[in-house]
Amino acid sequence: MPKPITELIHHPYVPPSRFAAPQPGVYKASTVFFADVAAMRARDWKTKAGYTYGLHGTPTTFTLEERLASLEGGAECLLVPSGLAAIALVAFAFLKTGDEVLVPDNAYGPNKALCSGELANFGITHRLYDPMNPADLAAKLSERTRLVWVEAPGSVTMEFPDLPALVAACRARNVITALDNTWGAGLAFAPFDFNGSGEGVDISVHALTKYPSGGGDVLMGSVVTRDDRLHRALKLSHMRMGYGVGVGDVETLLRSLPSIGLRYQAHDNAARELARWLADRAEIAQVLHPALESSPGHANWLRLCGARDMAAGLFSVVFDDRYSAEQVDRFCDGLRLFRLGYSWGGPISLVVPYDIGLMREPNVSHWPHKGTLVRFSIGLEDVDDLRADLEQALAVL
Repeated sequence: MPKPITELIHHPYVPPSRFAAPQPGVYKASTVFFADVAAMRARDWKTKAGYTYGLHGTPTTFTLEERLASLEGGAECLLVPSGLAAIALVAFAFLKTGDEVLVPDNAYGPNKALCSGELANFGITHRLYDPMNPADLAAKLSERTRLVWVEAPGSVTMEFPDLPALVAACRARNVITALDNTWGAGLAFAPFDFNGSGEGVDISVHALTKYPSGGGDVLMGSVVTRDDRLHRALKLSHMRMGYGVGVGDVETLLRSLPSIGLRYQAHDNAARELARWLADRAEIAQVLHPALESSPGHANWLRLCGARDMAAGLFSVVFDDRYSAEQVDRFCDGLRLFRLGYSWGGPISLVVPYDIGLMREPNVSHWPHKGTLVRFSIGLEDVDDLRADLEQALAVL
């Protein structure tokens, strides 16, 4: 008879199956057991038909992947440790030495940094295109272009491009398109089926850190596809790069995900109300919010998102150029409810001042402004309290 410690480790009790509760079960595993050698050799880690090793999936991670794929209208999903890791996975899955990737000038900054850093070190070149000018993208597509990134709206400056036109230009040259869909979150528009046309991007990446989490306490990303060939290429790179996510974070996302629609709408409603209020302030030269008629690309947003009428909780303002960057910094420091911090999608409103001159190419059509820009992420506080906070901080100017 085994000694107590061995019996403890190999205890035969198995709880009854078919346990049902509001939240899925949490399976923590690196090692996965097989019934016999034949089963071990027959099991394929590339599908969800079974389990091979914790890094390749558990019932918990598979459940989140399937729900996220459904949310974005895709067929397959892979989880990675962050939104930037999702961007990197796409790059390393489809680019090799001698290839070229095109990136919008207003893309998420770390994506551009990845291009000029690691990708350049591997002999992969990149060029920036004007996302508000589909002809500029079409003209820059070359025989070496293997991947084009699109983003809606643009990072920080919030211009909304003509996504169908950008994707059509790439499709005509048989170039893969990948969308950073963190802002849309699978709610504002359907990334794989624009306006019910059946046309859309090939790949959608999502920083689950933002709206799916909703708490400002999780780092995770996803890569969703409809195309099995693309998914298999991504899956192979995913395995070779050893990407994995913590099951505790997966549990948090599974708990948060059912409320994403309610939270997204609440962020959206408050952001529009504050954006319209700021648009009437003399201190502000322009409010950059896709749902506002005066914002660059509003017509594009209306065509793509108008039916659902969703626009997230993010907007930027350009201060009148009579205010110096130092004065605008003082405004940000004077806010009491808005906290200085990166990211968005959580319960606490955030503010960040930016020097757009360091982030954008000069003389592009989508950035004619001269004043200092400040981006707001609207949280879940009472909108009247947020308005009062903005008003008292504007007085500091």
